Amino acid sequence: MARATNSPASRKRRKKVLKYAKGYFGNKSKLYRYAKDAVSHAWQYAYIARRKKKGDMRGLWIVRLNAACRNAGISYSRFIEGLKAANIGLDRKVLADLAVNDEVAFNALVKQAQAALQTKVASRKA
Repeated sequence: MARATNSPASRKRRKKVLKYAKGYFGNKSKLYRYAKDAVSHAWQYAYIARRKKKGDMRGLWIVRLNAACRNAGISYSRFIEGLKAANIGLDRKVLADLAVNDEVAFNALVKQAQAALQTKVASRKA
């Protein structure tokens, strides 16, 4: 008597892995044994990249903010310090969007940050 292999489900599982591996180079897209490893590695990289993307975006926003701040005559770090002193709670994503799309509003924020920095310095001296 032959052993039961559940062959329809096994074939479906293997075909699914090979479908995910479509477009991979060489054996990794043709043979189940190698495709299985390639797909599992790809999923690990995708999982890591979804988390890494958040930090990459924050870095991009900071670069954009720094460039816009330099154009407005203030450094990025002083700008952020001024915003905190002025109790302006906008995050870097929104600030970067303002810097790119609405220069007038961004320059108004820069003025507020500079004014808050001056009052902060004056209160320290007094």
